[in-house]
Amino acid sequence: KMCRNPDAAQDVVQETLLAMVRTLPGFRGDASVSTWLYTIARSFCIKKRRRRKFAPARELSLESDRPAEVATVRDSAPPPDRLVEDHETRAALEKALASLSAPHREVLVLRDVEGLSAADVAAVTGLSVEAVKSRLHRARAAVRRELAPALGMALPAPAAGCPDIVSLFSRHLEGDIDGAVCAEMERHIASCDACRSACDSLKATLGMCRAVPEPQVPARLQETIRRGIRELLNRR
Repeated sequence: KMCRNPDAAQDVVQETLLAMVRTLPGFRGDASVSTWLYTIARSFCIKKRRRRKFAPARELSLESDRPAEVATVRDSAPPPDRLVEDHETRAALEKALASLSAPHREVLVLRDVEGLSAADVAAVTGLSVEAVKSRLHRARAAVRRELAPALGMALPAPAAGCPDIVSLFSRHLEGDIDGAVCAEMERHIASCDACRSACDSLKATLGMCRAVPEPQVPARLQETIRRGIRELLNRR
């Protein structure tokens, strides 16, 4: 998902695991092994991207403020796990991820697809936790906009006086709003169909991200990695 190219992804997998073997003696245990591996993999993804071998079709910046949007979900929409099984919807999700700038895509993939905590994402990317969450909120909103057609959602102008419920819900998921704000949001949603639908649309989007099936590593690549690791170990 970070590479946007299967061949480049295979190279990154192999380079990551070989680098792991080379640097294992220096691993101090300051972070978990998984966080350490994600950090190594990310560095190889960045090197690949800099060489422009697999640049996405377009890179969009999400740093500028954009108006809040309210979505309406059709009552008949299937649940996220069934949507992800559908090829067209998976393609829509891939397109939505590809529409993000690389920095925003990586925090969303690590947090909402891979399931790392915000603190672990910060450790992998070298960002502060607050910076991770800021990028994450924008990335979630952008993916939701891109997925609207596949989910059968409309994106009308926000209702007058309504808060940015999508941003609030995203912050709620990260534990960044206190109980009073949460209670106020829940009261508003209870009386506002449009905002309730907006929250439902974001839930559906995140459900799709989390239900993406794990890719299968080709047998030939597995054997190549094993052979490379054995060769490295034999040199010691």
